[in-house]
Amino acid sequence: MVPTLEDEVKKLIGLARSEGAEARAIDAASVIVSDWVRFKCSWGCKGYGKHLGCPPYAPTPEETRRVLREYDAALLLRFEGVPDLKTIDPDSIPEDFHPMYRKLILWISDTVHKVEKTAFYDGFYKAFGMGAYPCIYCDHCVAEESVGPVDRSMKRLCRHMDKVRPSMEAAGIDVFSTARNAGWELSTIPCKDLEYGKIVHANIVSFGLVLIE
Repeated sequence: MVPTLEDEVKKLIGLARSEGAEARAIDAASVIVSDWVRFKCSWGCKGYGKHLGCPPYAPTPEETRRVLREYDAALLLRFEGVPDLKTIDPDSIPEDFHPMYRKLILWISDTVHKVEKTAFYDGFYKAFGMGAYPCIYCDHCVAEESVGPVDRSMKRLCRHMDKVRPSMEAAGIDVFSTARNAGWELSTIPCKDLEYGKIVHANIVSFGLVLIE
């Protein structure tokens, strides 16, 4: 027997808590999608075209809007801090800082995956999750390894197709506005001398999303 949505949401909130995340039930309509977010991914992020959860492989903002209209409820998951990284020296951050946040990205991705799959096998078969940041299940994504045109057909080569999901921002979701709609404040982290990636502290707050119906 499929549990009620209310009971399932309570269960999933507890599951997220057991994984070290805080979760809140929100209306799917409160998830804000904006076209400018995709611009930020395409112009300014070094991960563009290198990871299958990022543009141009991720859903477009318009696709995300259409999908959201098919859901009433969602869980917004909040992850505070970076595992094993309490302080940070901006001068010590390497140019390729993606591997530096491996534990953080896996924490988010694995938790979102676990919550999504739990809802699915409990009978909520429409459950779908979105994580944060470029995927890091592989040291080097097949998209990054390939040479030639960049298009969505590359996804067929993904080594972790069962787990990889688009990040919220990659799909055009305004994470800042969505978090604020859920009652959580979120702000940018200053970077030393405005240099890309050279954040001045490790008080990072990250978010994931699981749509449920």
